[in-house]
Amino acid sequence: MKSEMMGDRTTSLYSMLLSVRDRLRDTGDRLVLAESCTAGLVAAELGQIPGISEFLCGSMVVYRAPTKTAWLGISSELLNDPAIGPVSAEVTILLAKAVLEKTPEATIAAAITGHLGPGATAELDGQVYCAIVRRDAGGKRFDVQSLKLISPPAIDLEDLARRRARQKEAADTLLSFLEKKL
Repeated sequence: MKSEMMGDRTTSLYSMLLSVRDRLRDTGDRLVLAESCTAGLVAAELGQIPGISEFLCGSMVVYRAPTKTAWLGISSELLNDPAIGPVSAEVTILLAKAVLEKTPEATIAAAITGHLGPGATAELDGQVYCAIVRRDAGGKRFDVQSLKLISPPAIDLEDLARRRARQKEAADTLLSFLEKKL
């Protein structure tokens, strides 16, 4: 059983989680998350690391557009704008800024949005945005990343395996982005 648990993905994920923790410790930063498409998976993965509570303030899961508006004040007009919408660099940056503002002890915020499918337009299918905002410089300093997931979309609403694979890929994407930018 132990060999199954320490397969390549598990080992590399654990190494990445430790690296994020170590970089937070080295910089003295405290992290808060705003998670949409990952539905709290990034926080759950980080939460497996002993002592992470010293550096992880929490995570706000804002899966639906009305929740993004109610909890973090993201404009419903922006979320409903077909040229921007909830899966966009603009919204992801705003999520990170808003969750950082609501978490005074945090010094850095990361956010993720994406469309995991099924049923997404070809343009949005597998599209993910990650943003990191730092409290210094008044939240004006941020990094953003856009990418397409490589794992295939769910075939239908019952395809849990592919959905889970895409969600894990999205979570790993944000963790990798954090590891590089901290």
